[in-house]
Amino acid sequence: MKTGKKVIVIGMIMFFVGLLLFYSIEQGQKDSTWRFTKNMGTFIGISGMGVMLAGIVIHIISRNEPPIKEDIGI
Repeated sequence: MKTGKKVIVIGMIMFFVGLLLFYSIEQGQKDSTWRFTKNMGTFIGISGMGVMLAGIVIHIISRNEPPIKEDIGI
């Protein structure tokens, strides 16, 4: 698997872990540990989206496309 695809998979995993952390904690918790966990879920999820976008860009840039050959027809 090339680097771009690995980065995309890592970004997806980060995103889903962030969703899991964010939605596993009830809204309005007073305990600072639970609020910190919910905030970390938000941070990890948004970071995962950025990593996924970076993986897509790396995948697009690193493709080896053959050069365009034009037939002049002389």
